[in-house]
Amino acid sequence: MTTQHPRTAAPALPQASPASPHTPATARRHWLRAGWLMTASGWSANQFSALLGAYRSDLGLTDATTTGLFGVYVLGLIPGLLLGGPAADRHGRRPVAFVSLAVSVVATCLLMAGPLNAWLLWPGRFLTGLGAGALLTAGSVWIKELSSAPHGTAPTPGAAARRSGLFLSAGFASGGLAASVIAQWAPHPMVLAYVPHLLLAATAALSATGAPETATPRAPATTAPKHSAAPASPAAARVFRRLVVPVAPWVFAAPTIAFATLPGLVDTHLDGWRTVYAGITTAVTPGAGLLVAPLARRLAARHRIATALCGLAAIAVGLLVAALAVAHTQPAVALAAAALIGGGYGLCVAYGLTEVAALAPPHGLARLTARFWALCYLGFCTPYAITVLTRFWSPQAILTGVAALAALSLATVARHGTRP
Repeated sequence: MTTQHPRTAAPALPQASPASPHTPATARRHWLRAGWLMTASGWSANQFSALLGAYRSDLGLTDATTTGLFGVYVLGLIPGLLLGGPAADRHGRRPVAFVSLAVSVVATCLLMAGPLNAWLLWPGRFLTGLGAGALLTAGSVWIKELSSAPHGTAPTPGAAARRSGLFLSAGFASGGLAASVIAQWAPHPMVLAYVPHLLLAATAALSATGAPETATPRAPATTAPKHSAAPASPAAARVFRRLVVPVAPWVFAAPTIAFATLPGLVDTHLDGWRTVYAGITTAVTPGAGLLVAPLARRLAARHRIATALCGLAAIAVGLLVAALAVAHTQPAVALAAAALIGGGYGLCVAYGLTEVAALAPPHGLARLTARFWALCYLGFCTPYAITVLTRFWSPQAILTGVAALAALSLATVARHGTRP
């Protein structure tokens, strides 16, 4: 017997009248209008990583400095995640999403000024994380609710929840690739590489202008339900701990290994093409996550944890292939490993967003989504842990060990997900 979702019966929703502005022909476009905000968020997060080589060579930044700039991004991301969810529940999804996008635009402008004053990179990266964190939470919930009745026509709540992950993956895939191509062949790469994000952000803002607010009015603070950040019941909280927490860190641990660690370990013979190769890897990893979306739907229909198990298995196998690529310095094999890891990432993020949508009460959906994304970003520090561990073990041995940890997470989810 399998564990079932702890749900309460949802009230029947009235059918839209022919005169309603939210007829099926128009309602299904609302989530698409807002989805570009998530693409802009993913783009802003990945555009910087493709320029690390240019920053080292042109500005003379050390490895320690570039590593610190990554850390500043995470420092901004944490308050963005922790504050974005409650703000979206309290003030609405729409205003928080637009303010977060504006913060992201300011951050990109600061990064563009980096060649003139390198110290501007630090607040630029911090604000990039702040805007991305808040937009992840508010945008994910907004798209999910715009996909569901009465605003949308998604066939299932799980399908509605997974859409934000697809838009985010599209931004991850395209942002790094575009920045790397510009950095390889265009003049002033550390300025022009950021222009596409500004254009995308402007387009996303115009597109989302037509999307309605979905948050329901909140009761006064004195009558608001307590522990609104938690799932609806102790059983739901237990499910979150046992079936979501073991999966969430792999959502970003796996792809950051693929596009932040792996290229530098296999590009020894790619003189003159290292930046482009890094950009291709950055595109292949989340791009594979986009391609597995139909598989995620079929797996979710078969069993509630099937998506997570297949995702973790793909990550474990991909890491073993990556270890083989590093041992023999094979860039092509490393790309295959990145594709496997990216497919696992896509399945894991689809599973996590689906579970969160099922477990959270309506008044706490944004907060539980923020908690999920915060757990995901714990994995963002994995490349730095690998860098430290290379003092003691070879990279291929470390990747093999990380693959074993992914297999352990798989066994944990399988054990709890199939218990009576």
